Amino acid sequence: MKSVITTVVAAADAAGRFPSTSDLESVQGSIQRASARLEAAEKLAKNLDAVAQEAYDACIKKYPYLNNPGEANSTDTYKAKCLRDIKHYLRLIQYCLVVGGTGPLDEWGIAGQREVYRSLGLPTAPYVAALSFARNRGCAPRDMSAQALTEYNALLDYAINSLS
Repeated sequence: MKSVITTVVAAADAAGRFPSTSDLESVQGSIQRASARLEAAEKLAKNLDAVAQEAYDACIKKYPYLNNPGEANSTDTYKAKCLRDIKHYLRLIQYCLVVGGTGPLDEWGIAGQREVYRSLGLPTAPYVAALSFARNRGCAPRDMSAQALTEYNALLDYAINSLS
């Protein structure tokens, strides 16, 4: 799994050197933000179902045509799968918050996603809308501290950009 630490060590190893001062500063910055990331991961875990449902509802409100017969959200099975996918992205974001890197998203959420969605004929814009809603709905201090929200939003932005 990719984290800031494994990325720094792997890059230094590939270059045949020890980690540099700037490499170590990067690791130190990640460690200093760890408590904020863990706070965000904990808050997301407690509210994952509600956040996913709200994001799903916002997505369907923005793209109501998806409920039309033959579209990506036209049956109860498709609706359940769409909500499941949103939860999957949110769980991967939670994992990223814990490890302090984008490894879980890169390995389990982004690799091959465009090909999968294209082959299944699924639009990515609704997922972008759902994750954007989750990002925009967060509020400090109501939901979490400002630093925790920053960490959470950065990973949502990363996922959104990968789907765009």
